[in-house]
Amino acid sequence: MNKTSLQYDKVIVLCRDLFVKKMKDYGPAWRILRPQSVTDQIFIKAKRIRTLEVNGETKVGEGIWPEFIGIINYGIIGLIQLDKGYSDVVDMTAAEALSLYDSYIAQTKDLMIAKNTDYGEAWRDMRVSSYTDLILSKIQRTKEIENHNGATLVSEGIDANYQDMINYSVFALIKHDEAEDGEAD
Repeated sequence: MNKTSLQYDKVIVLCRDLFVKKMKDYGPAWRILRPQSVTDQIFIKAKRIRTLEVNGETKVGEGIWPEFIGIINYGIIGLIQLDKGYSDVVDMTAAEALSLYDSYIAQTKDLMIAKNTDYGEAWRDMRVSSYTDLILSKIQRTKEIENHNGATLVSEGIDANYQDMINYSVFALIKHDEAEDGEAD
């Protein structure tokens, strides 16, 4: 489990670095996004990953790995928007946004550790394409919950679905790193 924790942290350093750079480019402009728009942005990224997995080629030169990073960062944005609500103007400093990023990624990692303990690191024996399908399924669930104004009878809420999407994306990036390092099966 310690290996997974360290690998998780390595992936998040990469994602957080991109988040910081984008914040320097245009600040927390995403504050105007309603949660449904964040879900749709994640959908676009997951759909592109699946298309690339199926077709095996890209027309714009970027592969699937940056899209998983995007899902992680938009997942964190989604968690922030759920908590703070959206705004008609940018109402948060970059420092405040980064502090919230760190808080939500810590909570999401804690969830991963708890689930990973219960499931015995089953994710390591899964295919990356299965993470993609699971993310797409979580997006569909999230859209249904959003269509019901966030109400569920027995299911987890939108926040839990965002966290699962983040964690599946982290797993995909860990597997990618292992393959590049020659550690994969």
